[in-house]
Amino acid sequence: MYVGTLSFDLLLGDVRSLKEKRSVVRPIVAELQRKYAVSAAEVDHLDLHRRAGIGLAMVSGDAGHLTDVLDRCERLVAGRPEVELLSVRRRFHGDDD
Repeated sequence: MYVGTLSFDLLLGDVRSLKEKRSVVRPIVAELQRKYAVSAAEVDHLDLHRRAGIGLAMVSGDAGHLTDVLDRCERLVAGRPEVELLSVRRRFHGDDD
């Protein structure tokens, strides 16, 4: 069994309130969940309206498949024009951990 996680630190564009922030972050989280069957949520910078932290996790029996899905998730978030991806932290846990 392999577990992979990604933590995204995002800078949001022209957002002036927490309500506007939700309208940007929620669709990203929903698309990650829908397209890639990962667990995803906003996990950091909850009280700041121009920053967001999104975390996601996935479990797989195949390390190659897990790496492929995490790569696709990273590309999806990086390709969103309404956010700037400041950093990504990837963790990979296998049977040997």
